[in-house]
Amino acid sequence: MADATLHPRPRLTRPDWCDLTGLWSFRFDDDDRGLDEQWYAADVPFDREIMVPYPPESKQSQVHDPGDHPVLWYRRTFGPLAPGHQRVILHFGAVDHHAQVWVNGHLATEHEGGHTPFSVDVTHLLEPGDEQVLVVRAADRLGDVGQPRGKQDWRLEPHNVWYHRTTGIWQPVWLEHVPDLHITDVQWTPHLEYAAVTVQVTVNRPPDPGTSLELTLTCRGEVLTSQAVPCADQDVETVVAIPAGRHDQDLDGILWSPETPALIDATIRVRGRGETSAAPVDEVRSYFGYRSVGVDRGQFLLNGRPYFLRMVLEQGYWPQSHLAAPDAAALYREASLIKELGFNGLRMHQKVEDPRFLHACDRLGLLVWAEMPSAYTFSARSLARITREWIEVVARDRSHPCIVAWVPLNESWGVRWIASRDDQRSFAAALYHLTRALDPSRPVVANDGWEHGVGDIIGVHDYASTGAELAERYGDRRAVEATVAGWGPGSARILLPPAELAGRPVMVTEFGGIGFTPHESPDHVMYSRAGDGNDFLRRLRDLLGALDRSPVLAGFCYTQLTDTEQEINGLLTAERRPKVPAAAIRAVVSGHGEPPNIHDHDEPGVPR
Repeated sequence: MADATLHPRPRLTRPDWCDLTGLWSFRFDDDDRGLDEQWYAADVPFDREIMVPYPPESKQSQVHDPGDHPVLWYRRTFGPLAPGHQRVILHFGAVDHHAQVWVNGHLATEHEGGHTPFSVDVTHLLEPGDEQVLVVRAADRLGDVGQPRGKQDWRLEPHNVWYHRTTGIWQPVWLEHVPDLHITDVQWTPHLEYAAVTVQVTVNRPPDPGTSLELTLTCRGEVLTSQAVPCADQDVETVVAIPAGRHDQDLDGILWSPETPALIDATIRVRGRGETSAAPVDEVRSYFGYRSVGVDRGQFLLNGRPYFLRMVLEQGYWPQSHLAAPDAAALYREASLIKELGFNGLRMHQKVEDPRFLHACDRLGLLVWAEMPSAYTFSARSLARITREWIEVVARDRSHPCIVAWVPLNESWGVRWIASRDDQRSFAAALYHLTRALDPSRPVVANDGWEHGVGDIIGVHDYASTGAELAERYGDRRAVEATVAGWGPGSARILLPPAELAGRPVMVTEFGGIGFTPHESPDHVMYSRAGDGNDFLRRLRDLLGALDRSPVLAGFCYTQLTDTEQEINGLLTAERRPKVPAAAIRAVVSGHGEPPNIHDHDEPGVPR
């Protein structure tokens, strides 16, 4: 079950943290006067309230104003602080798009990038007494198509496949009390072939001589190994042997996969010179999955063996809270629903998802393609924004075992002329090589959908309305090679010369999009239309069956999990209710047997 008190950063936790979400004072600044008038001062009145971390455009924020408000101001107090604290760290999960933070009227930090976390040590800004004042200014310009915005619309009203915006604070805010010397980052890279894992630990400052790190790894409560290493610098990298990984009979109990999502828990302690039984300087909890991913000879590999990906496109958008999840339990339910419907993975589309969702995927066993939200113009500024934020995305998430592929670009969004412009091709190639430099342990899809140059997987987006069309394009090796070599289903070349297939796996990473709702409107977006529940299942079985029968494809990704605003092509309604029985969808998705017929008078949206 989901834990309502789940840490906002589940992969690196301490017990001593303070949740700062809830009701804050709030003020729009449409004329951008706040900086000049020093709204960060404690005595400036704010005229309304907002429920953090929900964007003001959403109902759950209690503001529910989707208008054009380019600058937002937030304020709240916090305290009293825990007695005997050494350092106080203020954390933000995500603020869209440019954030400035003041504590007691003093500027603490700034951060640009609406999808990634940032933290700041505010100890030196705290004042005597029980009340500290925290103020946040968030700037998010409606028409700025050069910022990575993903599916957030740059128009006032949503159009086509873009949605209402998510502005300002939209992921958790929290305080953490830490020692003077403390761990700031932990990263894991398993090596199954060597029965080991590389761990990289970062501390906040150069440690004193004689400082050491103590690591203990356990799985299902059983100690796998314990090791101590010197901590002579801020960045420590060491290889930890996992004896259980040397024996086939033990390996099955610790390998991570969708079928057996075993997690290895880790306790990391910082100890000063000569410490043994004394309390450690710092102690954190972490975890990782002992697994490997890769590609070889046209196959996607999980733990060294071919593995067929059955994914669904996940927008991660809720009607009442937009990109912000309603709560941690909703994130866990979302992952559980994907598993229940028979999928073994998902493509997180145009969103950097909350770490608590990735934690749910780690625990439940779901394979995730992680994707960078796109900008929609090509300029030096947009390149810098995308690159800077993408580095932060990979740094935040590269130790989640659920993530098995990185996708920095989608459908040439932001690089529309990639087929004819050297600079845009070079940018896609640079993102590919940068990602491989940051994390060489996973495949990278430089530009999913079409117009592939460099990259480890060929992802094709194909919204054919019948299985016969899909079979014609992917039914055997000759058909796949012809499809990849020519103009693709999206009227763009799949491969950009001189790129070749060269044994790369081919997957249909968007298809389907079957619309099914009793109440259609001219604004609704779908790729084909079902007349009723049985027709919906027939079309779904027709499309998935054609891809299942291909001996060449390495996987697929169905569009999409939920209806999302004007897109009505979900397997579920926007409220997460199956449009037809979940068991029937599972039978189709998993490829096991025929789904049961449903009665014509059954209405969609009724959970069964």
